[in-house]
Amino acid sequence: MEVILLEHVNKLGKMGDKVTVKNGYARNYLLPTKKALRATPANLAVYEKQKAELEAHNKALLETATKQAAELQGFKVVLIRQAAETGQLYGSVSIRDIAAAMKEAGKPVERRLISLERPIKDLGVYKVSINLHPEVAQEILVNVARTDDEAKKQENNFNKE
Repeated sequence: MEVILLEHVNKLGKMGDKVTVKNGYARNYLLPTKKALRATPANLAVYEKQKAELEAHNKALLETATKQAAELQGFKVVLIRQAAETGQLYGSVSIRDIAAAMKEAGKPVERRLISLERPIKDLGVYKVSINLHPEVAQEILVNVARTDDEAKKQENNFNKE
């Protein structure tokens, strides 16, 4: 199915691009979330009329995301968890845990914006990406430790590297 993108979509295209995607992806994600329109002659005309408005809206979102990224620059989160002597956690640290810790620290971020390839299952310091906008991402440090003292040691070791 051919669609016109109404905003930048990672690994697909920029706003205004006419792309071909699988029917299910368009029906179940792009169209309901208003990220795209079907590429029909009528919708092309509608898009051309709304183009300036959509670009202004996208620019405002980009500016907001850029400000938020500047606030998150160098941000660190410490999560205290129980772990075995080998450093393996008895549970795991997920996106939900990171979002809760950020909210507690006064920097609330939606869970869907946090990018974590797999749950954290070991003690240590990890870089986690926060995708604030398709064009703006910021990395934060997540320090998983047993105690506050151990967290400080891990952070010092991480900074030396």
